[in-house]
Amino acid sequence: MKYQALLSLLLTFALASPVTYANDLPDLGESSHVYLTDKQEQTLARSIMQEIYADPHYLDDPVIESYLNDLGYRLVSHSPGNKRAFDFFVLQDPTVNAFALPGAHIGVHTGLILTADNESELAAVLAHEISHVNQNHLYRMIANQEKSFWPTMAALAVAILASRSNPNVGSAAIAGSQALSMQNQLSYTRDFEREADRMGFDVLENAGFDPHAMASFFERLQRANRLYETNAPAYLRDHPLTSERIADIESRLENVPYKQYQDSSEFQLVRARIKSMDGTPQDAIALFQGQLREKKYSSEAAAVYGLGLAYLRANQVDAAEKTAEKLAKLGESPPVSLLLADVAAKSGNLDLALTRYRAGLSRYPAYRPLVYGYAKALLEGHRAQEALNFLKAKTVARSDDLRLWKLLGRTHAMLGQRLASHRATAEALALSGDLRSAIEQLNLGLKAGDGDFYDMSSTEARRKEWQAILAEQAKK
Repeated sequence: MKYQALLSLLLTFALASPVTYANDLPDLGESSHVYLTDKQEQTLARSIMQEIYADPHYLDDPVIESYLNDLGYRLVSHSPGNKRAFDFFVLQDPTVNAFALPGAHIGVHTGLILTADNESELAAVLAHEISHVNQNHLYRMIANQEKSFWPTMAALAVAILASRSNPNVGSAAIAGSQALSMQNQLSYTRDFEREADRMGFDVLENAGFDPHAMASFFERLQRANRLYETNAPAYLRDHPLTSERIADIESRLENVPYKQYQDSSEFQLVRARIKSMDGTPQDAIALFQGQLREKKYSSEAAAVYGLGLAYLRANQVDAAEKTAEKLAKLGESPPVSLLLADVAAKSGNLDLALTRYRAGLSRYPAYRPLVYGYAKALLEGHRAQEALNFLKAKTVARSDDLRLWKLLGRTHAMLGQRLASHRATAEALALSGDLRSAIEQLNLGLKAGDGDFYDMSSTEARRKEWQAILAEQAKK
């Protein structure tokens, strides 16, 4: 995994926390409580996600993230016995990789989305990662290490942290502590990989995707590994792929009839969206213009969508408007509705933008990118009270959405409601993992003193809750 600093957080947390060691774990995944308490897992996940959100590779794109979460939860809903709330996020990175983190967070590189030949291949990788989480492989792997392993793990944590600021120092520290061999031991074992394959295969099939895609994708990665041994796909470095694994999957396919699965329109649109971000805006425009001119595309709508996004990125609003209108004639979908509204907002025609956002929300009320866009347009039009009424209802329904809390903070600020603004901003910061900054926001809100007794009391209670979490962390 590229973001090795995350590993150091895991290691230092594990060193500081009581771990139950087990040498004879059963094949099926047990509750993660055997290894970490709920609070310990939440603290670890919060620390890791704070690093993720601060990383320049984190792609804050609600459209891609919404698609991944919809796809992911379609698979999660067919994972037997799952009781976790999953979160899927995106990293702008051309390498082919995906990984599972504590707290049921699953990261996906844009390179994986573009490399997958079809939606079933992407779903196969997500099903595999979901199975790693549900089987508690990360925690079982840590718990199975001998106690003598931990001092070297500490050295590895220090080495990786050092390498962030000084690569030469980091390399020397790693060599000196023999930490490279320890890092290799953190790769999933072959048994864990086979277990994730088996469970992922069933999840994929039960969710209605083509299970043949799991074998086809892994075979393609294996061929790439043979061709480029010095630059193997990143996914293979973290998930050792063997011929035996592929043979196991293929043997299961012998009893599964082939079933044609048609990719969703959003799969193609999201791929086009990623391509529209590559290079300069003019590069992206030329790419999609060429595809449409030569009719070299798997989806005309996706090529038109990518061109519209590229025009928008280049601030060629008139061209973007004409392209979005052409796209709407090819078929409706949530991203298409969003693009039409975004183009109107970018042109400064807020009345048209609000009309289009409302039309989109009437068709797709749960599509969060439209929710964010509509709230932003209301704020741009200085219609803060409308935005407040709209966002309050949305945050009640989705209190775990940090983007909603950020927008709510802006809305309260526009209305001059300082305590409420700081409180909403604090909730967003807490969801991003930054409890210290969240507490600072609460302190500022309490000093503002413009809330009623209930607001002040609930804010004080929230501050005490987060202070207790930080105090508990400090004891580790």
